[in-house]
Amino acid sequence: MASSSSLSLASDLQLGVGGMASNPTLLCVPLVSKSVEQMVVEMRQAKANGADLVEIRLDHLANFQPRTDLEILLKDRPLPALMTYRPKWEGGQYEGDENKRFDTLLLAMELGAEYIDVELKVAHEFMSFISGKKPENCKLIVSTHNYQSTPSLEELGDLVVRIQAVGADIVKIAMMGTDITDVARMFQTLVHCQDMQVHATTSCRPSTDVFRLEGDAPVINKVPIIGLVMSERGVISRLLCPKFGGYLTFCTLDAGKESAPGQPTLKDLMNVYNIRQIGPDTKVFGIIGKPVGHSKSPILHNEAFRSVGVNAVYVPFLVDDLENFLNVYSSPDFAGFSCTIPHKETAVKCCDEVDPIAKAIGAVNTIIRRPSDGKLIGYNTDYIGAISAIEDGIRGSNNSGPHAVSSPLAGRLFVVIGAGGAGKALAYGAKEKGARVVIANRTYERARELANIIGGEALTLAELDSFHPENGMILANTTAMGMHPKVDETPISQHALSSYAVVFDAVYTPKVTRLLGEAESAGATVVSGLEMFIRQAMGQFELFTGLPAPEKLMREIVLRNV
Repeated sequence: MASSSSLSLASDLQLGVGGMASNPTLLCVPLVSKSVEQMVVEMRQAKANGADLVEIRLDHLANFQPRTDLEILLKDRPLPALMTYRPKWEGGQYEGDENKRFDTLLLAMELGAEYIDVELKVAHEFMSFISGKKPENCKLIVSTHNYQSTPSLEELGDLVVRIQAVGADIVKIAMMGTDITDVARMFQTLVHCQDMQVHATTSCRPSTDVFRLEGDAPVINKVPIIGLVMSERGVISRLLCPKFGGYLTFCTLDAGKESAPGQPTLKDLMNVYNIRQIGPDTKVFGIIGKPVGHSKSPILHNEAFRSVGVNAVYVPFLVDDLENFLNVYSSPDFAGFSCTIPHKETAVKCCDEVDPIAKAIGAVNTIIRRPSDGKLIGYNTDYIGAISAIEDGIRGSNNSGPHAVSSPLAGRLFVVIGAGGAGKALAYGAKEKGARVVIANRTYERARELANIIGGEALTLAELDSFHPENGMILANTTAMGMHPKVDETPISQHALSSYAVVFDAVYTPKVTRLLGEAESAGATVVSGLEMFIRQAMGQFELFTGLPAPEKLMREIVLRNV
């Protein structure tokens, strides 16, 4: 749906641009170890793994001795160094005297550090303290952090001007993301302020979706900008900053070594998101969900994009309000989305047009932005992905081959657990194949509603254990029960599984859920959610790119990473 306040950042972007050049955005690894010796080791690791520079967090060191430790850290360093001595009042760990902190940063400059980070609150004092002693080869990053929220576009523009005015070589703004739409304001700030000359006494002020400059004050030369949004909802600010002109992004050597919330690993940036090749004309796709961090879709789609030479990146979108998200990210840059729990049903209402099958199911798992007019078109690839996987599982167990004329679901009693988006897709698909469908759901009213639509029966989840009108039934779990990290959960007791000949679980992390393990022990043919995942993803890939899905490769990727 179009919106006058949408994130409109580029024009005439082309899908599938060949010969993608490496972008200039730097990859910086923060070092937060307690010992100098460990930081030295980690610097070498960062260099070996492809980082461009390291941020040395002096405030994290135990028993820090400035003269001795700085000489060790900066002597023969394998990468350029950004020195940060963050005080507690700005989110760091230093609680001592400010003059001693300034002395340490000045010493780091004199010893050859390439970058020094100082906070906006004390930037004037620091500039007076060093009094022109900054070496020419050292760049001053003036930073500001907000650990509560991301301010308005106008306030972000004001911050840029204030930071430039104190003499920063590089502007750094790090805000907390409470909603994924906060990141859009940071992207706009990067795009509209990074390549402008900004007047010192006036703000960058938004006029519709651009910044307007006012006043006749002296001009400050443009400076590079680091603009990041912290938290899981802000992860895309770190993944997509090369697209919007960010000077650098922070990434860790390993999970658990973050210096701020939401930092990805260097390995993921390089290998999953191919960050070196992201540029202004890179199309953005991604998975919309809540939660979304467990999804393997970025690994799958990004490698598939690379294999066919498509200039695109696929990222996780942790979305609270789907309609708001789609309204804000309505630029052609954001070309398509996978849609998962809990947004599949809401997506039907948010799309401008919905494919007839998706409309009949009442759930959308794929959204495409039509290039000709920007309208959102909704599809459902869960339906064919899950049903074909179950059919092939039955055929394989019966040795009847994959090309049987009639569906092996015809006439079978097919029990669907869950009445959400995936449950609707399975129920619709099973009914279309001639099965007799029963819906079991924690809330009976929702089960009854879906059963009425497809002409089936309804049960509560509690009734499922005693429901065994016949043997040889088919069971399909479409809920999140058993999904990582709650791997001990299951929607049905083990003793009740003896009535089922085939059991399917839409959960694919872990690959073998408790439900599938117990079903196999009970003698049932089991069908992993991986099959549904692969097949629905192939359908999405073809909708995203207009190209045939590389099935063999996509199967290899999934099996390698799950």
